[in-house]
Order: sequence, then C-alpha cells, then structure tokens
Amino acid sequence: MFKPTEDFAKQLDQNDELSRYKDEFYLNEGQIYMDGNSLGLLSKRAEKSLLDVLDAWKIHGIDGWTKGEHPWFYLSEHLGERVAQLVGAKAKEVVVTGSTTTNLHQLVSTFYQPEGNRTKILADELNFPSDIYALKSQLKLHGLDPNEHLIRVKSRDGRTLNEEDLIEAMTDEVALVILPTVLYRSGQLLNIERITNAAHERGIKIGWDACHSIGAIPHDFHDLGVDFAYWCHYKYVNSGPGGVAGLFVHEKHFGTEPGLAGWFGSDKTKQFDMEHDFTPSESAGAFQIGTPHLLSVAPLIGSLELFEEAGINAIRQKSLRATEYLMYLVNEFLSDFNFTVGNPTDDARRGGHVCLEHAEAASICKALKANGVVPDFRAPNVIRLAPVAFYVSYQDVYKTVKIIKDIMENEIYKQYKNERDVIA
Repeated sequence: MFKPTEDFAKQLDQNDELSRYKDEFYLNEGQIYMDGNSLGLLSKRAEKSLLDVLDAWKIHGIDGWTKGEHPWFYLSEHLGERVAQLVGAKAKEVVVTGSTTTNLHQLVSTFYQPEGNRTKILADELNFPSDIYALKSQLKLHGLDPNEHLIRVKSRDGRTLNEEDLIEAMTDEVALVILPTVLYRSGQLLNIERITNAAHERGIKIGWDACHSIGAIPHDFHDLGVDFAYWCHYKYVNSGPGGVAGLFVHEKHFGTEPGLAGWFGSDKTKQFDMEHDFTPSESAGAFQIGTPHLLSVAPLIGSLELFEEAGINAIRQKSLRATEYLMYLVNEFLSDFNFTVGNPTDDARRGGHVCLEHAEAASICKALKANGVVPDFRAPNVIRLAPVAFYVSYQDVYKTVKIIKDIMENEIYKQYKNERDVIA
C-alpha cells in the first residue's frame, strides 16, 4: 500500500482533498507542527473572528450583548449548535462554556447521586490527572474517602485499557462512570457504544471526556444514549490556548437541575428578571455557570467554519491514513533504534496521534524541536506525534521520520538531558 519514498509522500499529498486547508493556518517557515493534539495552530479565520468580536466591543460597547454579527448573549448556545455536528448531538444538547475541569465538576455535581450501596465512581488509572483530581474532590464534598470510593481500573500493559475489565468493574456499588474517549498517552480509542450500553444495562450513568477525540473523530453521543460528555476546543478544534470548552447533556436529562447553578444557566427570557429563584434553561445551556469568556470563545467562531466545510468524516479518514503512514515509516526507518509503537494499530481502536515509545523520549523530543519538528513528550517515555488533517502533509510525516532517523544515527539526542522541561 505504502512506499518508503518522498515521491510517494508527494503523491499522497496530490490526492489529498484536505491539503488546501494547510494555507489557512499560520505555520512557521521550515517547521513541522506535530503537536496539534496538545495545542492546535491558529487559523486565519479564527484570527478574523477574534478581531470581529473585539470590533463589536469597540463599536457597540455593552450593546454587543444583543447587537452585531454574533450577539454575545446567545453566542454560547449558537456555538453549541455548531459544535453538535462534531459529537453527534442535537443542537440543544451542546453548549460552549467553561473549562474542561470546571465542566466535569458541574456534570459530576449534577449526575453523581450516591445512594445506598451505590456510592462509587468508576474511572481508570490511565486518565488525565485533572479528571482524577476533580473526581476525588467531588467524593470529598460528599464526605466520602476517595481511596475507598474511587475505582481506577488497572491497565494490563500500562498503555491501554481492556474493555472487559472496565465492564467487569461496573458493580452494583458504582453510581457513575467517567472515562476518556481516547487515552491521552497511547491514543487508544475506546468502544463508546459497548461501554455505554454496559453501564446502562447495570443502571449506571456514564460520562465521557472527549478532549482527545473531538475534531479528529466523529461521535454519536445522542444516538448512543451517552448521558453527558465534556471536552476542550484548543487541541484538534484549534480554538486557541485556554479556549472555552464544551459539554453535552442528553436531552433525556433536560429538566435536571444543575448541581452548580449559575446566572448564565438561566432561561434566557427570565435571566434579567433578577429573581433569586433559579429557572434553568431547557437545554444544555442550563449547565453554564458564569458569564461567557467572549475573547476566549471568539476564535472558535472562525475555526468551526473549516470543520463545516471539510466535514468530520473526511477529517477522520485523513487522520487514519496519515497515522497509518506514520507507523509504516517508523517500521521502515526506525526499527534499529528500539522504538515501540504504543498505540493500537487497528483503525477502530486508534485516535488521532501516534504514541512512539523510547527510553530517551525526552531528549529525542528536544532534538526534534531543535531540528524543526514540534512533537509532544509525555512521561515517562512517550513521544506523541499528531499528523493533524488540516495542516500536516504526508511529506511532513515523511520528513519527520527521516529527521528522527538522523537524530538517532548521529546520536544528536545525547546533546540534551533526558528529562522533561517545566511544560512538556
């Protein structure tokens, strides 16, 4: 299928229907950006929409809440309607608000209702630390000991989760399940349908952390009956550092009062009545807490245009082919240097990045940066490489692997300490 030549990479690019989008993004000359699964690049359209919102503030002042191209008062809900296509939701089931961890706190506060024997939250030992911090603090707020009431399902290999183990852990003591759609280190994509069905068959609500899948992988949260989900937009969705996050709540839960009530979760027609009795919105908008962060949400307006044009299914197909090509080249060129591919190789189980493991991973990442490639290091030994569909070409993938080979052959990595920087 593939060939280990740069001419073949050029041929793949010529046949890539998404290649035209690379010019939409700001790329440093001579640099290959393989870290879009950590922070996506700025697009020209995201830049424009940010400037548009600034102009609205400049022109309208406080009237920007109801005037201009994107009235601020309704923006979180309107953007939620547009994001819904990326997660397979109905328009009113998604709202753009908060941060990932704030939204997790909101959703757990709402849907974690310990009663009788059902007091435990089920998670996993490979999840991103912030999720675990939040779950532990939520248990403490209920007067429960996290050491006893937080179940973290063990990994058999230190990289991936076995779905049988997850389902087996769903006992009659579990009140809530929180899992990642894609594991942040290894890039394993879990079977959301199977695991959701298993939870519901046992009378357990389930929520999904979609930070490492939204914008790279299509979802069907509504049709699968997922209770809730939450995510950031600054990775594959390219909304900018600290960009406002999003959440999904299935319509079957509309009318459930948020665990953490806030003014912007109000019914819009009653919000300015200034009553002390909270009337929540009859949509996912009810789960907002504070005033929208307009200048942090503005880039998402333009970024979503690209997804609406390209389509998430085409993006997924490019991502699958690019990651497959990357793994092929690793096998062709790096087999003599003790690298291991730590992500699942099967398309149905692979997210949007390749997990390349090596004992000298931190120093290799530093050498890559010094040679024009931006990777991502994750302790203890992972080099994450994300050939993002919009702005990483097949030639970029080819060049990246060739640069790694040169770094290993000439022992360039030995010039750097094999330890992470303050930010990895």
